[in-house]
Amino acid sequence: MSSATEMHGGIDRPGATDPSAGTTTARSARIGRREIHSPRSAAAITVAAVVIVLCGWLGTEMVLLLFGQPALLATPADLAAGVASASSLPIPLLGTIAAGCALLGLVLLIVAVAPGRRARHLINSERTVTVVDDEVIASAVARYAARVGGIDPDNTRVSVSRRIATVHLTPTSGQPVQQAAVQQAVREQLDGLQLRPALQTRVVVAVEGRVGA
Repeated sequence: MSSATEMHGGIDRPGATDPSAGTTTARSARIGRREIHSPRSAAAITVAAVVIVLCGWLGTEMVLLLFGQPALLATPADLAAGVASASSLPIPLLGTIAAGCALLGLVLLIVAVAPGRRARHLINSERTVTVVDDEVIASAVARYAARVGGIDPDNTRVSVSRRIATVHLTPTSGQPVQQAAVQQAVREQLDGLQLRPALQTRVVVAVEGRVGA
């Protein structure tokens, strides 16, 4: 396993130690942030594409108007008249439009300011930055929960988000599952990994079991 490469679907340890402890800590924190956060490139490209299309359409309408050609959708004068007549719309409709615009602006602001997140967690380590994919965590937790609960691994499903790992268990009919025991075992397993940010656990046992599972 290379200390400077990334292994998707497994655990990777990017970065090397530095003789200076302070430099190593700062470098580790920087690498850790880079590995678990993703850029907002997709959102930025989408917004830019929409703006380009709108500007291109408005420019085309203006050129058609100058040459006396029919508009594609609406002439600039029609657009201006439509905006000016918006005040005559019913108050509930105006309120809905205003709320929608405000919500869209808020979403764009959050997307622009908040960092993106990759489906990964960090493992606390003094000498290296260890990154593990959430799928790997889910797979390990599923196998362990199935063994502790006495359930077929195919009947165990785990979803991992930023702060919580949810274990879904479907027991065999007539064979009860000790939910508290599975909860405790999964909690101890995750505590042993020393993930950052730490994961809370939630175990959900299906009410109806599966026959012959």
